[in-house]
Amino acid sequence: MTHAVGAVPTVQLHRVSRICRENSCFLKLESCNPGGSIKEKNAVYLVNRAEAEGQLVPGGTIIESSSGNFGIGLAMVGAARGYRVIVVVDAKTAPPIRRMLKAYGAELVDVSPTEADASGSMQRARMRRAQELAAAIPGSWYPCQHLNPLNPDAHAWSTAPEIEASFGSKLDAVVVGVSTAGQIMGIARYLLPRYPGLKIVGVDVLGSVALGGPARPYKMTGVGLSFVPPNLEPGLLHCGYIVPEHVAYSVCHALARTEGLLLGASTGAIVAGGLHLAASLGPNSRVLMVNPDRGDRYLETVYDAGWLEKNAFPVLQGEALERAVLSLEAVKVTPYARAV
Repeated sequence: MTHAVGAVPTVQLHRVSRICRENSCFLKLESCNPGGSIKEKNAVYLVNRAEAEGQLVPGGTIIESSSGNFGIGLAMVGAARGYRVIVVVDAKTAPPIRRMLKAYGAELVDVSPTEADASGSMQRARMRRAQELAAAIPGSWYPCQHLNPLNPDAHAWSTAPEIEASFGSKLDAVVVGVSTAGQIMGIARYLLPRYPGLKIVGVDVLGSVALGGPARPYKMTGVGLSFVPPNLEPGLLHCGYIVPEHVAYSVCHALARTEGLLLGASTGAIVAGGLHLAASLGPNSRVLMVNPDRGDRYLETVYDAGWLEKNAFPVLQGEALERAVLSLEAVKVTPYARAV
């Protein structure tokens, strides 16, 4: 199973926005990995390293804090190699993701909403609980995706060479969700020395602080952090986009209805930022956006009309969505404190 991870297809967008008719906008479908997300690359790479270094041995236990995709990736690898897998989750972990984790045999440990920080995030609480479990369970291994310095190596090993093989120097920019910074930094560290003129652009959700925005509660999973990821090197980024949730979710719906692509919540934010970037670069620009996961995880949230209405997320369409995308602003990402 682990050998089936990677080498995913790339498609060109045509109908989601008129920007795609003036520029070449591509989407790398990491949703086509066996379990539906890019985080399986991290899982395979980090498990292989842990086994090689003796940190993970037969009969061992994998423990991680995850809102979904990395946990699913670890559960898949754990099932294939016979490891016990414990995933620490919280109230934002959607029911479909919980069911998927359990289907792979993972055990779930919930963090109470009372442990949320001032911005409503439970990421720090989840990480503390994972660390406690790792200290208490003999033979356990906690990769800690949020802090692990090897996390970007997974994408310097896989995603970035795949991009190079497909495009070489024929790209103006690559647009990636920030998340734990593993994907974007692995891609940047590999591609920038080879193609110095390439622009690496990060995307975050409004309310996350990963790109330096003010903290506030947000519903999105798959992108967004309540702290600055230690792996993020702002100097490697051309710019960033901080996208409001309703714009991201509206782009998700537009991708499904105009391109036939049912993709995850963070993909909406990434495509919104990528479209704005393509428009700002001018006609005939070539922009690649990286799609982290597929949409089946979000059928009870992003693609559910009742959930959207309950949380006051309007779904913009047509010219209204086009205006919202074009009204986004690129932000300069500068170094700042990394308190975790």
